[in-house]
Amino acid sequence: MSAAGILAFAQQGWEQVLAKVKWSVVYLDAACAESLHWSCGSSRLLEAVKGPACHLREFEPQAIGGGAKQPRAVFVLSSPLKGRIVDTLQSIICRSHFQHCVVVTAVSHAVHLTANHVPAAAAAELEGQQPVFEQLEEKLCEWMGNENYTAEVLHVPLFLAPVASHLAFTPAFATLFPLLPQDVHALNSARPDKRRLSSLGEVDATALTPELLLYIRCLVSGLSSLCEHLGVREECFAVGPLSRVIATDLANYAPAKNRKKTATGRASVVFVDRTLDLTGAVGHHGDNLVEKIMSVLPQLPGHTHDVMVNMAELTAVQAVEENQNVIAPGCLAPSNEASAKALWEALLNSKHKEAVMEVRRHLVEAASRENLPIKMSMGRVTPGQLMSYIQLFKNNLRALRNHCGLLQLGMATVQTLKHPQTAKWDNFLAFERLLLQSLGDSTMAGVLNQLLPMIKSSSQRTSDDLNPEELLILLIYIYSVPGDVTLDRDLGDVEEKVKKALAHVLSEESELSPLLQKITELALTLGYGYEAHVFRPEMQNLLQAT
Repeated sequence: MSAAGILAFAQQGWEQVLAKVKWSVVYLDAACAESLHWSCGSSRLLEAVKGPACHLREFEPQAIGGGAKQPRAVFVLSSPLKGRIVDTLQSIICRSHFQHCVVVTAVSHAVHLTANHVPAAAAAELEGQQPVFEQLEEKLCEWMGNENYTAEVLHVPLFLAPVASHLAFTPAFATLFPLLPQDVHALNSARPDKRRLSSLGEVDATALTPELLLYIRCLVSGLSSLCEHLGVREECFAVGPLSRVIATDLANYAPAKNRKKTATGRASVVFVDRTLDLTGAVGHHGDNLVEKIMSVLPQLPGHTHDVMVNMAELTAVQAVEENQNVIAPGCLAPSNEASAKALWEALLNSKHKEAVMEVRRHLVEAASRENLPIKMSMGRVTPGQLMSYIQLFKNNLRALRNHCGLLQLGMATVQTLKHPQTAKWDNFLAFERLLLQSLGDSTMAGVLNQLLPMIKSSSQRTSDDLNPEELLILLIYIYSVPGDVTLDRDLGDVEEKVKKALAHVLSEESELSPLLQKITELALTLGYGYEAHVFRPEMQNLLQAT
């Protein structure tokens, strides 16, 4: 698959949107905002709006409507146009003064027919027509208060966030999580009149809830659009129950039949259930700086794949608590600077040591181009050394503007290297290696006995000890490495000890982290509702092993 093709696919989609937004109030949901963030940046959208003020707003029921001097609106949405989404559209439009509304959805019209329960045969007869979009256009005019006003609904596949030339994420599907064994009971409860499922191996599209099936179909629609852009006929492969359902749906996707007949290229698409490789998700064997940055720095609000970088040290704002939200945070998304883009690619593809040296090299070259008084130093790269180079840009507005993206990556590197969690990374790695050796020489019970002394309450822990969240991560690693574990008396006894120790630790915490709050909340309802499974993946991820 062409790396340039992935980026071009995302950017071409956004160019279609940008052509519609001039002098408009623009509403985006979180997934589309993240796609924009990585594809071309919000600055590109604001340039296209050409308004004197920022008219970029989050799509939500409480969003500010358009004023008397704001007759145009564009809504950019990642979800099907039905239910709560349509109610929110109506709420915003009815309290505004819009005369021209454009609604862009990342979901194709074919999927909207599925969402409206149109049979496959009837949908095939509607090829080339868009009755669902046309009906919504009539509603938009009705809500604006005049049938002669202008309304347009169109599909643009804005489902990718191209993080790099070879890597893209799908923010709208961040909550799509593989099926777990306990979901078989929930699926059977939702289909009492059909044959009961005995295992995940029997699950197919007909066994899924309508909500999950529609969610999958939205992903399939986007992937089909990507294959169309690349001019390829895909061959689908799957590892895992849910991946098999998605691969089958993409292979049989009716609207893609004509595309496949005329495609000149071929591509292999491999789907893998993440639960089949939890060690890759929770292990610390990756020697990559970006992995560490994303692990230790706080998440950028509303985003699934970017972090907040504290940029206050490049300003004159005093580092006191009341000023912590005065300076907008930096992030990892590459700017239009060539040097920032080159460094980001290097960070993704280099080992930790080489990546840190690349950060130093780019900062030195940037400082030299700006004629800043840099003092070269060789040898080991330290956070203090990198910070001294970054500080050279502090009082030079032109240099700051020219190298803003590079400085954000530099600050992210410094803050990660100095973060207490980074020091624990090597401790985690050492223990994981010890566990691998122990699993080869002893039983699972023996490994858990080694873990027991590490489970300490808040009153006993030091900064070097593991907190409850880290203990759960380690437990996932322990249970994921050997695969299926045979339960014997010794293992049952030590598991009970681990459970009691964890329960004691959790009960003594003065305040649970947001993740632990979600886990304990789900523990009360796990197995009683499929909605919890679909929208709480991080809880299922941890609870599966514990």
